[in-house]
Amino acid sequence: MEKITPNADMHFKDLNEQVRTSTFTEIEIDNCIGQRYVASGLKGKTITINGTPGNALGAYLDGANITVNGNVQDATGDTMNDGDIIVHGNAGDATGYAMRGGAILIKGYTGYRAGIHMKAYKEKQPLVVIGNNAGSFLGEYQAGGTIVVLGLDTATGDSQKVLITGAFCATGMHGGRICLRTTSAPTDLPKNIEVAKVTATDVPELVSAIKKFCDTFGTGKNKEVAGVTEKELLADSYCLLTPNTKNPYKQMYVMN
Repeated sequence: MEKITPNADMHFKDLNEQVRTSTFTEIEIDNCIGQRYVASGLKGKTITINGTPGNALGAYLDGANITVNGNVQDATGDTMNDGDIIVHGNAGDATGYAMRGGAILIKGYTGYRAGIHMKAYKEKQPLVVIGNNAGSFLGEYQAGGTIVVLGLDTATGDSQKVLITGAFCATGMHGGRICLRTTSAPTDLPKNIEVAKVTATDVPELVSAIKKFCDTFGTGKNKEVAGVTEKELLADSYCLLTPNTKNPYKQMYVMN
């Protein structure tokens, strides 16, 4: 393993050049301080980051695995194609912007426009799992893939009684699915969004997402995250949001 320790003055280009040209497949970046574009376009490497990487972490990622022991800023996984990004803290806005493959798992919360322009093609099925809450415009213009919001560790400690997304959820959504661990769907959903009350076992993609999340962040034999076990997450109620794909934008062009 190669260990890189950037100082506050280290330019992101210099850090990225070190990561890209390293002959090691395992790299640890210690004391990362806002450097942008870390691991952009990378494949075939496993990277651990201690600190806070800047915008566009893992942009165009093509198969590398990134673990961040801290928070991340905006546009994490922008247009990523494959690989995993694991965040043990919180994320900024536009998480998974236009991602088309791989997985982003966030233990905490994320800001606005998570999953915006997500898309899928054949075996490429991107996944974003948010452990806590998501900001407004979740799944904006989503065209494919799966977004899961678990609402763990909320202010009330009960995800069934609090809103786990902000306003304008699923605006412009025309593909994929959003799974919210709550019994109350957002009240301002677009007219073309269909809501189904489900358990995780009703949605295979949700089952695999929960298992992946708990394998990553869970502790103990019950894979507990924020006081909730994997078994409890699999048994809980969810709101499944999907677009009416027969004519998702009809209401924009006709009067009725």
